[in-house]
Amino acid sequence: MKSTTLSAQAHIVAVLVALVLLVGCGPKPEIGQLADDRQILKTCPNDTKYATKLDLDVSGSGRTPELDAARLDIVKEQARSTAICGGHLLVTAFSATSAATVALYDEELTLPGATDNARLRRVSNLVDDISNKVAAAYPPAIKKVSPAQSDITAQFRLAAEYRNQLGSTYRLRLVILTDGFQTVGRRVTTPVEIADARAVGMTVNVPRLPEAFVTVAGIGKVAAGSAPSSGMTNALIGFWDGVCRRSQAAQCTIVTDYIAGR
Repeated sequence: MKSTTLSAQAHIVAVLVALVLLVGCGPKPEIGQLADDRQILKTCPNDTKYATKLDLDVSGSGRTPELDAARLDIVKEQARSTAICGGHLLVTAFSATSAATVALYDEELTLPGATDNARLRRVSNLVDDISNKVAAAYPPAIKKVSPAQSDITAQFRLAAEYRNQLGSTYRLRLVILTDGFQTVGRRVTTPVEIADARAVGMTVNVPRLPEAFVTVAGIGKVAAGSAPSSGMTNALIGFWDGVCRRSQAAQCTIVTDYIAGR
């Protein structure tokens, strides 16, 4: 009886050891950036590439001599998802008009490699290269545009042109980083109710952007001078929500703080 018990115990130990060895030889869970990039890959649209347009408002209230770290992080995030899913990345600095818009980066993003892992391992180097080029292009670019005024709605018109140039196999992602203060055309200048501000925004003449993801972020944040009241910030959020709705975009995200992944 005792020997039978010992034999059973030995068998159980052997099975446990075999299981440990089997698990140890199996695929290791991915960690770090590669795992994050694989999650992004799972969200990519089928048979469609991204047309990513990232616009930096460099008018007086949003102007800094160097590209600040927060905006550069957003450049990196948008570059990473565009590279992983495939597509074109356009980064601009703008102020008073559509003519006062300077490209900081304008390239099709491709990742060579025979497998997903091979391609994903190239992403970080590409993102670093893009961020370095954007940061280097920023200081001379802002000297070419006046800080006096800001025409944010012009970026909607330029986005439509950008999407049309790339064609139907691309899906537009428009990201505008701005404090939200429009100085030309229809705008809100007082802290009106959000619904009233939205109604004003809905009257702005902007092109249709069907299926587009639109983000306007940084509302109420200024690089210099006094920050607007919460009431004014809410009015600006309402206004730009109205403008975005007028464009018939598939998704409108109007926020003070940028939300990664949108």
